[in-house]
Amino acid sequence: MTERTHATGPAADGAPRGDRGAAAALVRACRPRQWLKNLLVLAAPAAAGALVRPEALLTCAAVFALFCVAASGTYLLNDVNDVHRDRAHPRKRHRPVASGTLPVPVAVTTGILLCAAAPLASLALGNPPLSALVAGYVLLTLVYTRHLRDVVVCDLVAVAACHVLRAVAGGVAVGVPLTPWFVIVVSLAALLVVVGKREAELRAGGDAAGSADAVRPTLRGYTAAYLTQTRTMASAAMVVTYCLWALDQSEGPRTLFHAVSIVPFIMFVLRYNLLVDRGVGEEPEEIALRDRPLQLVLGALVVLVGLGIYL
Repeated sequence: MTERTHATGPAADGAPRGDRGAAAALVRACRPRQWLKNLLVLAAPAAAGALVRPEALLTCAAVFALFCVAASGTYLLNDVNDVHRDRAHPRKRHRPVASGTLPVPVAVTTGILLCAAAPLASLALGNPPLSALVAGYVLLTLVYTRHLRDVVVCDLVAVAACHVLRAVAGGVAVGVPLTPWFVIVVSLAALLVVVGKREAELRAGGDAAGSADAVRPTLRGYTAAYLTQTRTMASAAMVVTYCLWALDQSEGPRTLFHAVSIVPFIMFVLRYNLLVDRGVGEEPEEIALRDRPLQLVLGALVVLVGLGIYL
């Protein structure tokens, strides 16, 4: 008798099959590693000293979850839209949609449901401005996927704006004021990360003629020199703005901890720029998870700012 194999067993090449394999592929396509970006919702409440309140922590946790749902929905739809480009990319071709482990109809259906669920669920918090921000995030991301990603400079601004919306949403949800210093520093930091990502993509794909164009057409409109200059400009402006915030007494008393925090802040910016120059900025979340020196200076920055705010 011939031995039968079950549909739920592993494939000959080791890839999972059946419901468990499809579920695993769906989870991977939701990119849980990139949920790290949604911690930006904590920035404004933390800077305002509001995280000592349990209700503020619960609200921030709910907003974090909302943006994780929204982001995962947009990632799925983005992967469907980019399936042909991703298959031409040496790393992105392994994504579940591009590799075929996640069927396109499943990705589309789940993506639409998640994109709709996040704004609708936000209504339960009874905060209309927050719901508008979540809906605006979803809308901006979808417009970026369909149109803005192929428009030079607009693609940088759109992605950076998505980061800023996360940070603003955290402040709006908890009801803390958003100072000009905060918005400017977050905006410049977001631009720095996005430009670094584009620069790394250009370097990685530009060695082979046309390969970068096939994956991201806007790379044709950039040069490495332009992106480096933009990254330098954003870094310098962000450092100056942070120093002005740390030393400014007009919006509340500043302590020695605020002043000393300038040191790890500058070290953080310098380290990040060094990593981008080495060509590893294509996945910013991977840098945050793996680079120990960057983690150390970021930890020192958080501790010093926290001591200045909460003591």
